Amino acid sequence: MTTLLSEIILGDMAVQYHLDDETQRVGLQLMPQGMQERAQAKRQELDPLVQLMIQGDGFPNGFANGHTLRNGSTVNRFRYAGQTVAQAQNLRHIVTTLRSEDGQQVTHTLTHDRRFGGVQIVTAYQNNGDRPVTLSLLSSFCLGGLTPFIAGDAPESLVIHRLRSRWSNEARLESIPAEDLQLEPSWSGYGVACERFGQTGSMPVRRFFPMVVVEDTRSHVFWGAQLACPSSWQMELYRRDDALCVSGGLADEDFGHWQKTLLPGEAFTAPAATLSVCAGTLDDLCDRLTAMHSRPLERLAMPARLPVVFNEFCTTWGNPSSGNIRRILSLLRGRDIDYFVIDSGWYADEVKGWEANMGDWDINGRLFPDGLEATVAEIREAGLKPGIWFEPEVCGQDARAFQETRHLLRRHGAPITVGKRRFWDLCDPWVQAYLKDRVVGLLRRYGFSYVKIDYNDSIGIGCDHPDGPGEGLRLNQLAARDFLASIPEALPGIVLENCSSGGHRLEPSFLGISQLSSFSDAHEVREIPIVAANLHRAMLPRQSLIWAVLRKQDSPKRLAWSLCATFLGVMCLSGDVYDLSEAQWSIVEEGIRFYRMVSPIIEDGVSLRHGPAVASYRHPKGWQALERTTRDGKEKLIVVHVFDREEVAIDLPLDGAYRIHAQFGDASCRAAVREGRLALALANGAFALCLRGEPSCCPSGRLPLAAL
Repeated sequence: MTTLLSEIILGDMAVQYHLDDETQRVGLQLMPQGMQERAQAKRQELDPLVQLMIQGDGFPNGFANGHTLRNGSTVNRFRYAGQTVAQAQNLRHIVTTLRSEDGQQVTHTLTHDRRFGGVQIVTAYQNNGDRPVTLSLLSSFCLGGLTPFIAGDAPESLVIHRLRSRWSNEARLESIPAEDLQLEPSWSGYGVACERFGQTGSMPVRRFFPMVVVEDTRSHVFWGAQLACPSSWQMELYRRDDALCVSGGLADEDFGHWQKTLLPGEAFTAPAATLSVCAGTLDDLCDRLTAMHSRPLERLAMPARLPVVFNEFCTTWGNPSSGNIRRILSLLRGRDIDYFVIDSGWYADEVKGWEANMGDWDINGRLFPDGLEATVAEIREAGLKPGIWFEPEVCGQDARAFQETRHLLRRHGAPITVGKRRFWDLCDPWVQAYLKDRVVGLLRRYGFSYVKIDYNDSIGIGCDHPDGPGEGLRLNQLAARDFLASIPEALPGIVLENCSSGGHRLEPSFLGISQLSSFSDAHEVREIPIVAANLHRAMLPRQSLIWAVLRKQDSPKRLAWSLCATFLGVMCLSGDVYDLSEAQWSIVEEGIRFYRMVSPIIEDGVSLRHGPAVASYRHPKGWQALERTTRDGKEKLIVVHVFDREEVAIDLPLDGAYRIHAQFGDASCRAAVREGRLALALANGAFALCLRGEPSCCPSGRLPLAAL
């Protein structure tokens, strides 16, 4: 028999811990506060609070072995040992302890910051026994009982949402009915249904973002989870009875070649996970998860205002020099731009070029005959703050560092070589000292205010380590993240941009150490606004740096398209600034002024996407509108992109009495607000509006998170 162990109300969420009286197994459920009485009877076995597998224990049955390590015999060894609830200022900690008879202990800590609509879960394992223990699986979170609001197995009522991702095509929403993933219970309840997905390697956002959402379409309730994991990770959707269960964490031995041996007295902590639940929309749920990304940013020196960045990469294409930078600065001087970033190529070899010369970080004297310090001084004299590009974790085949094989990651005893790259062993003290000198030292020596950190290929499943490649990868990626986090610690006030061939590191552990992140390597293509809008579901737009590459042949319509896309995040300019006419510059400066006006909405708001799903990103059809509303509901930013060549009439409800305060974009657009609705007509163009007024309710139909 299962009983309610405890229920704790956290803002507008109810957290329930259930206990199996016979096995002393504990399980976790989340519900919107006030909906508990709507819970229905279900034929279900309590899903454990923590999933783990100890080598030597029995594997799961029900045709599951090889598909999942969930619910092997290890979980039956751990019984409830106690729970404490503690309050400290804004934080509430719920600590649940599980123990086995042989002295093993698992601690599950759920923390709620009352300023936010989600919780963080941290799971730790402690070997209190007298012999080594080797883990093959330790989950970060487990959530069971979905959905509690429909009796039985809830046919045709559960939808799985996840964000697919590949290079220049980030965060594409995939919404799949549970039945299409064969996540229905069998006729007898014996066979296990499991969908495991994730990514292996050192680019944590590859194929998928580390998040998952489950929707109850009848009750309009959403449950979501996001992992903070810089290495291989997995999510699992599991079913054997009426209830769907979700768990996630490090990729296990089956999926990510991971295992970890703990000696007596040693402990291991899984990556943190963020969870939330709400009644509303998918965008509401994603807002609750991403809002929690602001917690680690409180420790960083954020720019005083949402910046405008100029990056010269799409101007010089890897050939920056004192001469062309001076020419660019002559055109940027006096314009409202904050940072000037020197991108890749400043270290280029005289003969071999720049593309495979990373790692030595020698300044090219031909490109900078007066020294880099002279160019940095010119950037500052022009009224901008200087920035520079590094890819510190790798070395290219044309660099001397490529031959430092004692200090490089290996697999099967040989240096891991991917194309023209090899990878530093970030756990090696020699490497840490080398990078501190070559990277941090250069930044300090020349007084840079901004550093763009790039990372352009994956280690793969891992590297040589006594515990296997998965653990080697995990340790190296933690060391890499810690090194990057040390840069602003060593250089207070510096802005760190997180880039990995665009968006391959847009996950919480990297987002939490960097003020800005490159949204994508989509530099000047039509799909830029699609990707930029997608990312509102995975990260804070105030961290999402979006390219607007300006070309001399750009019409006013095309300039508006590019500039409007940057209103979906942080503006990053590049391109043919030498050749823009005064009329073109006038449009750019008008766009910058509009961006400055709406920056407070970008910085702190709630996003809602309107429009049909876009099938082909390379050849988009239809339209999209991204509506972002301040948390008090008094201001809205609406950014519209129409992909069709024929005029499209768009009608959007506004949930209040609003008026158009300012607008920017395609001059052919016709927009008006009437009777609480925005009417807009546009063909193949972009338009942005700032609305002000009084809401009829808060943006998502609930209290602002700050008021919870």
